[in-house]
Amino acid sequence: MKYAPHIASLLLGGLFIMSASVVLLGMAPTPELPKDTPIAAFMAAFGPTGYMTFVKVLEMLGGLLVLLPRTRNVGLLILGPIIVNILAFHQFVAKDGILQPMLLGIGLLSVYLLWVERGRWKALVS
Repeated sequence: MKYAPHIASLLLGGLFIMSASVVLLGMAPTPELPKDTPIAAFMAAFGPTGYMTFVKVLEMLGGLLVLLPRTRNVGLLILGPIIVNILAFHQFVAKDGILQPMLLGIGLLSVYLLWVERGRWKALVS
């Protein structure tokens, strides 16, 4: 059990590093979005502004910080709002729900890491 937090942080950090690097380095083509859908409107609003690039840079930074045990909490602090927004996007914009395997994995890994580090987080709320 003492290796479980390291494995969880490796999975969570690696996932965010890979997804950010695919977008930042242009390793995959941008998928065609269905016209006149909430997803197309959402991406039309955020895509040209550079906001998504900013989010991807934060994902990369948060993923790298989560990998290191000393900076894991700072990484979780950066990734927390991003994870909430990913879940909210899938629930409210894409309307495909949050019970998808990848979304459940992201949520469970982050909640597990928060639980493991709960002693350090108590100092923030005390």
